Amino acid sequence: MMIEEFSVEKLANLSDEERANWQFIDVREPQEVDLAQIEGFEVLSLSQFREWSEAIHARFDKDKTTVVMCHHGMRSQQMCQWLMNQGFTDLKNLSGGIDAYSYLVDPSVPRY
Repeated sequence: MMIEEFSVEKLANLSDEERANWQFIDVREPQEVDLAQIEGFEVLSLSQFREWSEAIHARFDKDKTTVVMCHHGMRSQQMCQWLMNQGFTDLKNLSGGIDAYSYLVDPSVPRY
């Protein structure tokens, strides 16, 4: 199964209904989230994998559309691969990550 590269522009243009029915995961580290964040993303830092990995199915619905974000798109791609191996069926990797979001969509989100 291919993991869709999802543009920051598409994220910005999601309807309220889509936002309400989709789930959003940010895999960046806490210090990165402190610098910049996008509302609605739940933080699952990859360095804390042991703390949250066992409960992934209790926290997220494997059949819902899931958008995964990091700084530039590499760690989120890794997370998408892992989620796919856990049975998640509709994954979207946020292309360019929060850096692209800040640059192309919302310059009020700090770049780092």
